[in-house]
Amino acid sequence: PVASGSMSQVLSLWRTASSLPVIGSSIGTRAFSLAFGQKAPYFSSIRPRFTVLEPDHAELVIPKRRAVHNHIGTVHAIALCNGLEAAMGALAEVTIPSDRRWIPQGMDVRYTAKATSDITCIAETDPEQWTAELGDGYDLPVRVRGTRDDGTVVIEGTINLWVSPKR
Repeated sequence: PVASGSMSQVLSLWRTASSLPVIGSSIGTRAFSLAFGQKAPYFSSIRPRFTVLEPDHAELVIPKRRAVHNHIGTVHAIALCNGLEAAMGALAEVTIPSDRRWIPQGMDVRYTAKATSDITCIAETDPEQWTAELGDGYDLPVRVRGTRDDGTVVIEGTINLWVSPKR
């Protein structure tokens, strides 16, 4: 969906960071994650570590640490939502055609299990969602979920975007 020759700056930075030699790839992806965290300062509170970033698919890990714990020692709900929103935002930046813009309109999530480990936050779309008839704009639902290390889904739902023409 990204027009030929118009690869987003975010995708270009990710590809550069994640393609560093083996010893540097971890450093490169961590540097990318830190830089992305500065895009919206509240993202840095969860210390996201991006692991996959490509059109229509993004994954990041929220490390389970005291700063994101709730009163029962699991990763708290708002940290999970921040992780899902960061994954969705990165996905949107690397997927949206260059003649369009996006803004989140809402989030609908369900908490399905305790977040007792690091959490992998995943955002996904289908290519045709980004190339729909534009008109004045349209709703685009992004599927999101978070999983524990054992694969158990702890949060799932949809983040709804409004996609409109760039003015």
